[in-house]
Parts: sequence; C-alpha cells; structure tokens
Amino acid sequence: MPRRRDRHGRGIRGPLAGPNPWTGRPVPLRRPSRVDYFNHCVTSAMADIAAVAPDALSGVVVGVEEVPHLNVAWSGDRVPLSAALEPGRGQTAQIVIFERPLEHRARSRAELRRLVHRTIVEQLSTLTGRSIEELGGDDWDEDD
Repeated sequence: MPRRRDRHGRGIRGPLAGPNPWTGRPVPLRRPSRVDYFNHCVTSAMADIAAVAPDALSGVVVGVEEVPHLNVAWSGDRVPLSAALEPGRGQTAQIVIFERPLEHRARSRAELRRLVHRTIVEQLSTLTGRSIEELGGDDWDEDD
C-alpha cells in the first residue's frame, strides 16, 4: 500500500499553486474572511479620502464596531450605520463605523465597499464642515 500524503491528518504540505506569472506574487489560496474584507474596505476608503483631501483625516480617529450599542439613542426605525463624535476636552473627533448594519444593507462586496466609503465621507463631512464633493463623493447619484 502506498504512503499517504496526508499523514497524521495535517493536510497537504507545500503550496498548491505557483506564483502568478504576471505579478510574481503567490496566488491566494482562500478568499479573505468577512472581517478582513470589511477592514480592507475601511482602510481603502480612508486612503481614497487622503488622496483627494490629504488634511481631511487629521485629528479624526476612525474605528469599527460590530453593532451599535443599545444604550446609544437613535431616532427612527432604522439602525444607524455609523456615528460621529465631536472633539471634546482632550479627545479627538471620532467616526465609528458599524460593521453588521452596513453588511446587511449591501447586496455584494462591491456595494459594501461603496457603502463604507460613502458612510465615512458623509460622517467626515459632518465633522469637518467640508462638502461631500471635496472629500471624494462627487460620483454619487442622488438615489444611492
């Protein structure tokens, strides 16, 4: 009987795919997890905003929470997608993005990426007093 490659139940060893011939980087073996992709959306949105308006994010901390806390009061029937906190004594301005409500609203990963970018731009516009167009939100439709 031939020796099995999967000895001791640890799975196949070594790479399953070679490097991408065009980039030279290894081909990813798995899709990023839900949390990894959401964090990537937030960081890329912040990079896009910094490319358009470099000083817009100075003095603003952007954070991610899974869901809004119940002790936070919000109006209406809808769950908030984010929150903005004004700067106070010894505290910087903060934008909090709520992961689950945004994921629930998006139908695809591309839509989630757009929604995260739009949410951060809207909250940053509220905090800084800059227009949405100045922060990189000029390509939105009115019905989005």
